[in-house]
Amino acid sequence: MSKPISFLGEDFLLHTDSACELYHDYASTCAIIDYHNHLSPKDIAENRKFENLTAIWLEGDHYKWRAMRANGVNERFITGNAEPKEKFLAWAKTVPATLRNPLYHWTHLELKRYFGVDELLNEKSAPEIYKHCNSKLQQKDFKVQSLLTGMKVKVVCSTDDPTDSLNHHKAMTSQSTDLKMLPTFRPDKAYASGHVENYNNYLDSLSEVSGVKIELFGDLIAALKNRIDYFDSHGCKAADHGLECIGYDVNGWEKGELIFKKIRTGNPLTGEEQQILQGAALIELSKLYHEKNWVQQFHIGAIRNNNSRLLDSLGPDTGFDSVGDFSQSRNLSSFLNKLDQTNQLAKTILYNLNPADNEVFATMTANFCDGSIPGKIQWGSAWWFLDQKDGMEKQMNTLSNMGLLARFVGMVTDSRSFLSFPRHEYFRRVLCNLLGNDIAKGELPNDLKLIGTMVQDICYNNVKNYFEFE
Repeated sequence: MSKPISFLGEDFLLHTDSACELYHDYASTCAIIDYHNHLSPKDIAENRKFENLTAIWLEGDHYKWRAMRANGVNERFITGNAEPKEKFLAWAKTVPATLRNPLYHWTHLELKRYFGVDELLNEKSAPEIYKHCNSKLQQKDFKVQSLLTGMKVKVVCSTDDPTDSLNHHKAMTSQSTDLKMLPTFRPDKAYASGHVENYNNYLDSLSEVSGVKIELFGDLIAALKNRIDYFDSHGCKAADHGLECIGYDVNGWEKGELIFKKIRTGNPLTGEEQQILQGAALIELSKLYHEKNWVQQFHIGAIRNNNSRLLDSLGPDTGFDSVGDFSQSRNLSSFLNKLDQTNQLAKTILYNLNPADNEVFATMTANFCDGSIPGKIQWGSAWWFLDQKDGMEKQMNTLSNMGLLARFVGMVTDSRSFLSFPRHEYFRRVLCNLLGNDIAKGELPNDLKLIGTMVQDICYNNVKNYFEFE
């Protein structure tokens, strides 16, 4: 391709004529189904208007927080009590240091797509950009729901604890909008037994909301079943789990009963006992998901809250997590096989955080595809620290070599930010460039209708059919 490529121009990340055509004619026309994120259901249902750019852009975004800390920014300007403009200026000063980090691309895509800002963000340009964006945010079409629909988002699936009332989801159903917000069942606290007092307090809350007195392990499963039924009645189509690795023991139920009694009477568990309890609970939960025809998602491999000093002062999900190096394959295989033996294995999406596990996860999925539906067991999109150009390319190349890229259910934002939806565009450009390069090298046929149809399937059709969204 002879024409020069400008930064964030219309052919950004697209290095061949075929890539450009695939993106502009096929990928860019697709709507978005964001089937996993951490957006606030309250903000969506109440159609929040953000007061300033700091509130919508830096509030809760631990990707940016990590970069600011690495750049030597004091915590007062990150999660502390500095004024909103001071926090934004601290971020703007950090942005030039993020060159070659995906944050540099995301930052400028978000400024361009939402606010029409073409100027590079830095310490000098920051005051005028802040003023411009704040002015935009006061307009009615910059409220949350308009920000989503403006990016062609049709469905967002939030991440919700079993004890959640889902009141915001209920409120959303009564509104005259084409945007759908559905809950996702996230029961991590139901088997997070590392802290005795916290765990038992959570079980008491679960008991109260479910109406099930929780004394035995079977009571825990009954309470969770009650909440699964409740979530299902409010349109839920998926469950999600954040795990270091999947625990599994062939005698999980029997051991789980004894272990559960131990912690319910106030006694701490060993690490091995925690894993056994987790695995036993997940087996029973997975059977219930299968009954509901839900999709179960497992995000596996993060080592969280590494900095205990800052965890104590700031709490979890504040930017102190990293890639873990846990052994994954044996227990994962045994877990999936246990459910498959009785034909109770639900549609499943597996996400790994350690890139060393790419081939493990890519090959594991095909072991349990049974021909019942296309791509029943999915290897999910490049996740968290792998959610960048290199990580996406490696994930799709490995999936292509060891599975069926054509059946891939594509991208999610996995984000807490309402300005994060250009990440779908980013993914689509990377996908089209990957395929366009293959066409240019003669490794794929120069049949843009054939390959363009696959692009649209990956961007939209596959996930729509897999989750059975209307």
